[in-house]
Amino acid sequence: MADKKTQGVQWDLRGYFPSFNGPEMLKFKARLAADISALQKKASKLAPLSAKTAADWEKLLLAAENAETRLGHILSYVGCLESAHAGAEEYASESAKLSSLAAEYSKFGVDMLRAFKDVPEKVFAAFIKRPKLLGAEHSLKRVREAAKRTMTPAEEKLAADLGVDGFQSWERLYNKISSKLTFEMKWPDGRVETLPISRWRALMSDADRKVGRAAYEGGNKAWATIEDSCASALNALAGTRFTLYRRRSIKHFLDQALFGAGIKRTTLDAMYAAVHKNIEPVREILRVKAAAMGRKGIAFYEREAPLPMKDNKLYTWEEGSAKVSGAFDRVYPALGTYYKDFLKKKWLESEARGGKRPGAFCTGSNLTHEQQVYMTFNGSLGDVNTLAHEMGHAWHSHLLKEMRPWATEYPMTLAETASIFGEHLLAEGIQADPGVSEAQKLIMLDEYLSGAAVTILDITTRFEFEKAMYDERQKGEVPVARLKELMTQSQKRIFGSALETGGEDPLFWASKLHFYMAGVSFYNFPYTFGFLMAATLFTKFKEEGPSFLPKYEAFLRLTGSDTVENVAKRTLGADLGDPAFWATAIKGLAGPLARYRKLLEGMKAAA
Repeated sequence: MADKKTQGVQWDLRGYFPSFNGPEMLKFKARLAADISALQKKASKLAPLSAKTAADWEKLLLAAENAETRLGHILSYVGCLESAHAGAEEYASESAKLSSLAAEYSKFGVDMLRAFKDVPEKVFAAFIKRPKLLGAEHSLKRVREAAKRTMTPAEEKLAADLGVDGFQSWERLYNKISSKLTFEMKWPDGRVETLPISRWRALMSDADRKVGRAAYEGGNKAWATIEDSCASALNALAGTRFTLYRRRSIKHFLDQALFGAGIKRTTLDAMYAAVHKNIEPVREILRVKAAAMGRKGIAFYEREAPLPMKDNKLYTWEEGSAKVSGAFDRVYPALGTYYKDFLKKKWLESEARGGKRPGAFCTGSNLTHEQQVYMTFNGSLGDVNTLAHEMGHAWHSHLLKEMRPWATEYPMTLAETASIFGEHLLAEGIQADPGVSEAQKLIMLDEYLSGAAVTILDITTRFEFEKAMYDERQKGEVPVARLKELMTQSQKRIFGSALETGGEDPLFWASKLHFYMAGVSFYNFPYTFGFLMAATLFTKFKEEGPSFLPKYEAFLRLTGSDTVENVAKRTLGADLGDPAFWATAIKGLAGPLARYRKLLEGMKAAA
């Protein structure tokens, strides 16, 4: 077992403010609130964009960009504190207050949308060419597109106000009750222990399947105690969205998600057409893994679990961090240097302890140009992979730090491309390490292929479930029993014969926090997009060698300055509306799968 005393590090957030609600933070908040109020007042009195009002709108937009940067700074800070100390009421209370401030800023956004909604093309084209707006053209074009889907200014401002104590409160409720959840862990040796839910996912993925099953059963008993509250939150979030969509003349519930992801429906359809047409080879990854254990399929809860090999181990934090650092050094030296600097500056929270919110994320500030990575390191290889994933996000933001704030706003599809590219780097770095044994390389290859299967099959399951749930929610609330049915059906349909009989997890909709995010619906499909795009980029990297890395960095720097389809066309010459593009990445799993079979056979022969 890994030494618990070495399981992770705590971050240093003093780069944001010297202390929580200290004089610097209080002054910052007061100034920000005053500036947002002034912005709102000026915008509400200003006529829509025209040649006559262009100079005034430019001045307001520049002030808004600055205010938005400062708002993002303090939201990131409090979000970090709230995640790391989920039971602390002072942080939860501050988060709620900042939600109100963000709602006030969004009211300025309402007037900005009003200004752009019916502006003539000639006037708009001239406006975005103004020198002080250089680099913000793409962002402003998206504002104009969003303006076409708005209610009246009065209705939008009311929605912003109601969002704080209504819409967003459902997410806060879910985070609060889920972070306080504990479960009874009945260890295979007979011990019974009460553990925080933040330990649940790692234990389900334990190499010892008895441990994994005990964790799954204990955890789901705990989730069942709050399933009604989770269902209420899920229904309320979806119901509120439908009400707003109707008012905003948004025809389909996927339209807003697609806009947020920065892609066209043709791109999404092409990607899923490729996934469904090529799904059997992905299922085969899990079937091969199951066969190595003398089984026909796996249970849903163990989809992230490693092969039960004697070489499997829990890593100390130092060992896990060293694997990431060494892999980056071997494959992408600039990223390796950045990671070492990241650790030195204490921009990482990975300590395993109670009271932390489940999950992992990367956040940061365009004001100080620092990034912060949050996770809980329990010692599994999956945790090592999560670290590489989040560092991919951090590196992406680091490369954009010299750009104006509005040019750093990239969609999640491209964000996940960068993070999953980080996972590819970890896998490649370990495979290239002569000091790593064949057994350890098999373990890493198992992690990579299992991750590929999860990203394609599991994420598609989430997408199919959420789509089915939204279809039914249009007719009325979806009860707990039906949510369980929809989840079970989606798992069976997508995993097919790779899922063993009775291996479904009917409560996955309750335990997956992504379904409860007020700021975004259909959080799932960008991961599949990111995996397949990252696989394509990494294939080019392997073909071209280190000379490809400047191209990759150019790709990342472009992500906030053009459409997703154009970024792919300009850097890869790719047509994202063609299923063949996506199919190529899926078919690329054949090589790693063949090596996986060979290594498994070698391990079996040596046993």
